[in-house]
Amino acid sequence: MDDLDERLLARLRENARAPVAELARALGLSRTTVQSRIARLERTGVIAGYAVRTSEAHERGQIHAFVLLTVEPKAAGIVAAEMKKMPGVRRLQSVSGAFDLIATVAAPDVAAMDALIDQIGALEGVERTNSSIVLSTKFDR
Repeated sequence: MDDLDERLLARLRENARAPVAELARALGLSRTTVQSRIARLERTGVIAGYAVRTSEAHERGQIHAFVLLTVEPKAAGIVAAEMKKMPGVRRLQSVSGAFDLIATVAAPDVAAMDALIDQIGALEGVERTNSSIVLSTKFDR
């Protein structure tokens, strides 16, 4: 990967549906070069896929939280599989330190957030949870 690949990835992070011609103009490259670079980045696994980003207006209507979990030894895989089925769980990461996993979750209101956190805490293999509601986002890349 070179500087042009990094710049191309930055543009695609902003708008993965940007037309190749627009990307080429912004990067000062030909359409063919941009198409070739995107194809190579996809083929080599640098670009693993494309996803939907919801609007800020939609996200402002949601309550977000971080749920830190301590799980029983060797239960992380089972817990992760169950949490993947929960639509409110946006991201789950394995971490070092006092907790084993950190989940980023979202719900439409406080009652739904409370129910989601209870559902996570009730999973077999979860020993303890610690939740923090997000008050504001200073920036998001």
